[in-house]
Amino acid sequence: MKKLSIIIGFIVSVSVQSQELNIMTFNIRYNNKNDSLDAWPYRKDNAASQIKFHNVHMLGVQEALHDQVMDLSQSLSQYKYTGVGRDDGKTKGEYSAIFYDTTRLKLIESSTFWLSLTPEVPGSKGWDANITRIVTWAKFRDLSNKKIFFFFNTHFDHIGQEARRESAKLLKRKVKEIAGADPVIITGDFNAHPSDEPIKILLDEKDKDKFIDTKAISVTPHYGPQGTFNGFASKERDNEPIDFIFIKGKWKVKQHATLSQTWGGRFSSDHFPVFARLSF
Repeated sequence: MKKLSIIIGFIVSVSVQSQELNIMTFNIRYNNKNDSLDAWPYRKDNAASQIKFHNVHMLGVQEALHDQVMDLSQSLSQYKYTGVGRDDGKTKGEYSAIFYDTTRLKLIESSTFWLSLTPEVPGSKGWDANITRIVTWAKFRDLSNKKIFFFFNTHFDHIGQEARRESAKLLKRKVKEIAGADPVIITGDFNAHPSDEPIKILLDEKDKDKFIDTKAISVTPHYGPQGTFNGFASKERDNEPIDFIFIKGKWKVKQHATLSQTWGGRFSSDHFPVFARLSF
C-alpha cells in the first residue's frame, strides 16, 4: 500500500510539473562593441545557458538586434521566435522578440504594434519618447493541456515620462482588445520602478483590466536581488526592479526570482533576467 501511495504521489507530481510554465523576461543589452569584455560575443553563450538551465518555456527579450536574435535561435535549438525590428517592422532596430519552446507550445497568431499615436505604423515614435518603442504579442496553445493564452513583450522608453505613461495606458487597452478574456502574460523592461506612474497605471487596483505583478503573489518568497539593473557593475544598482513579469487572468504563481549568476565576476547582461513559474 505504501509503495502504491509513493507511485501515485510521483504520478501526481509529474502531472503538476507538466502543467507549469517557466517564464523569463530578459533585457539582453544590444550588441555594442564599446562594452569591451561585456560585449555580446563574450556573453551570448552565458545568456543562452541561463535560459536552458532554467528550462524556460517562454522568453521575452528586449534590446535584441537581429544578429542577437539569430545567435539565440542557433543556441536554443528547440525554440522558435516571433517578432520584428522596431525601426521598419522587419529586421532593422531592436526587437522585443518572444522565444517559445516548440515541444510545449504552438504559436497560433502573432503581431507587433508601436507605442505611439499610430500603433499600426512601423517605425512610429510616440509622445516625448527618445526612440521608437514596440510591443510584440503572440497567441499560444499549450500542448500539454490545450489551453489558449496570450503573451505580450515590450520595452518602454528610457527618457520620456509622458511616453511611459501613455505607453502603459495603450498597453492595457491593446491587451484587452487583442486577448479579451483569455489569460495573459506580460513581460518587459518598463524603465520604471513600482512606485512610478507607469507601473501604478498597469497595476491599478480600481481598474478591472489591471495587471498583477507575479512577484507580489508568488506562493514561495521572491528569490534573488530586488533590483534588476546592474549596468555591468559588481551588483544591482538599487533595490527596485524595472523588469517585470505581469499576468492577467486565472494564473497561479509558484515561484519568482531575479537571476544574478556570474561567470568570472561578469553578468550575462546589464540587466538580470527575471523568472516566474506559473500554472493555470
